[in-house]
Amino acid sequence: MTPTLPATADEAAAELERLAAEIGRHNRLYHTDDAPEISDADYDALVRRNAVIEAAFPDLIRADTPSRQVGAAPAGHLAKVRHARPMLSLDNAFADEDVAEFVGRVRRFLKLAEDEPVALTAEPKIDGLSCSLRYEQGRLVQALTRGDGTTGEDVTENVRTIADIPQALAGDAPAVMEIRGEVYMAKDAFAALNARLLAEDGEGARQFANPRNAAAGSLRQKDPGVTAGRPLRFLAHGWGETSAPVADGQFDAMARIAGWGLPVSDLLVRCAAVDDALAQYRRIEAERADLPFDIDGVVYKVDRIDWQSRLGSVGRTPRWGLAHKFPAERAQTDLERIDIQVGRTGKLTPVARLHPVTVGGVVVTNATLHNADEIARLGVRPGDRVVLQRAGDVIPQIVENLTRDEAREPWTFPTHCPECGSEALAEEGEVDIRCTGGLICPAQRVERLRHFVSRGAMDIAGLGAKQIEDFFRDGLIGSPADIFRLSEERLAPRKKDGRVWAANLLRAIEEKRAPDPVRFLFGIGIRHVGSITARDLLKAFGTVERIAAVAEAAGDDPAARAEIEAVEGVGPIVAEALVDFFAEEHNRDAWRDLLSEIHPLPFAAETRASEVSGKAVVFTGTLETMSRDEAKAQAEGLGARVSGSVSAKTDLVVAGPGAGSKLKKAAELGVRVIDEAEWAGIVAASG
Repeated sequence: MTPTLPATADEAAAELERLAAEIGRHNRLYHTDDAPEISDADYDALVRRNAVIEAAFPDLIRADTPSRQVGAAPAGHLAKVRHARPMLSLDNAFADEDVAEFVGRVRRFLKLAEDEPVALTAEPKIDGLSCSLRYEQGRLVQALTRGDGTTGEDVTENVRTIADIPQALAGDAPAVMEIRGEVYMAKDAFAALNARLLAEDGEGARQFANPRNAAAGSLRQKDPGVTAGRPLRFLAHGWGETSAPVADGQFDAMARIAGWGLPVSDLLVRCAAVDDALAQYRRIEAERADLPFDIDGVVYKVDRIDWQSRLGSVGRTPRWGLAHKFPAERAQTDLERIDIQVGRTGKLTPVARLHPVTVGGVVVTNATLHNADEIARLGVRPGDRVVLQRAGDVIPQIVENLTRDEAREPWTFPTHCPECGSEALAEEGEVDIRCTGGLICPAQRVERLRHFVSRGAMDIAGLGAKQIEDFFRDGLIGSPADIFRLSEERLAPRKKDGRVWAANLLRAIEEKRAPDPVRFLFGIGIRHVGSITARDLLKAFGTVERIAAVAEAAGDDPAARAEIEAVEGVGPIVAEALVDFFAEEHNRDAWRDLLSEIHPLPFAAETRASEVSGKAVVFTGTLETMSRDEAKAQAEGLGARVSGSVSAKTDLVVAGPGAGSKLKKAAELGVRVIDEAEWAGIVAASG
């Protein structure tokens, strides 16, 4: 059944905001805390819903969209290390048609003929903890978790205790070879570990919810000795940085990795076509219950490595890979009560508190009810018997009310904020109900502060949600700028022997006085401005000060507003949110107060140096050796800005056969024009 889309852009923007917050929270619970609250199926459902709305409303894609983020920022006692090559996350498929469309996208991007074979590999998708093993001169020198895809945690000493992982590679491997795969715990070993913990510590012992959590918790120990006592395994599925090519194809590369002594799945096969890949999916699904480890789907990859290189990635996902997930799991339980949570934008979100139930190996006690419309659709009330579904291992959702026909008073949405008593209203065209109290609402102020210091934003070590709540309650902070005015004299008395704690916290705060501008702009909490939109804005304007200046001017100057709306990935909804934010005097005051304490860095894109770095490029006409998407990706990778129209600000036009008005406009303006072969030379010269 085709999912229902939001009726208006405002409704879509509101739902995307909710999804970004929910998915981000579940990512932290899953990747960082190893304590998921929902099943993989529920998580996938949230991600899929997000993708459907983004496809229908592309102008509303948020900076912090989950579709362009990987995992969660690493935290805690383990050292953070930047990956030599990002560890990306695969897009998900849920139907056979999605797999066929994936191959269709590959064909279109590479401009392949319809009869050109597209071979794929297919293998089980293990539900474990992603890990990258770096070998130099054949010897293991470093092991990192995925983290947020850019930065992982150093677990080298812990990994050395895993018998599946050789300390030295057998055979002739490249001088630098990063092998990537999953650290996991077999089902029988997981059961034995929980039994052992219960025997050692008795009733009340901490037990792991599922093998994935057990593997993650065991690998991320402070003491490698604890890890050594846990039965961890490893299965390789790919590679990262390498000083020399491994093979021409994915399947052959994995065979070579297996030859070096790393375990590779026995169910990895090369498939000549989509039908063969789907047949392998069915075989693996049929064997799922009998496999020694948990899996949640099948991974397909384009076999040809040269095609993988051309396809590249978009956001957080490679274009050459896809995860075909298994269907969601469901369970029944009782809805005990409905609570209201107030978010940083004032949105009132109803949360179902449930009688604990296990779904897909995870105990679920909460489920989001999204908004008043969703409650009305389901007809849920405290006391109802409901069906839960976990479709993505993040937040569970209620999909059916089994007792909606029973006589019981309906649950009514509150008309006032439960935190500050202000009236709660839905803006015109919006389904979400928001507290009108603004910054007088303590819940909104606290949530904004928590967001500001969170790992995706300023990432201030040692300053978590609990500290923010306590500091706000006790009057130590009321705005982001106040964080940078904290002192040892005010902090130290809060803890026994608190001077060391205070010194460490103040040191962590000091380290953020020259923050990354993307994290800073995202952390401010402007509605619809997530990390991706923040990056897009900074690409266009360079500094946060410039963004603020243009946004303030845009309130009265149509040209300034048009300048914001013209930024790729932004559009009128984000422009309106920026204008509204800087139109509020208290927001401007808080912004200036904060910038008096800290100095965000100018934006610096991660690109290869080239002759088109920083220049505006337009592609027109028919490209014969690549698709328009591939050309755009190449240009952005070389530091260029790709525009859809020719103007006086255009630096270069790449023209193919059939170029028309844009080529004429370039000639009138004296803009340099080259053909596709010359463009290929620029790309090649940039290495």
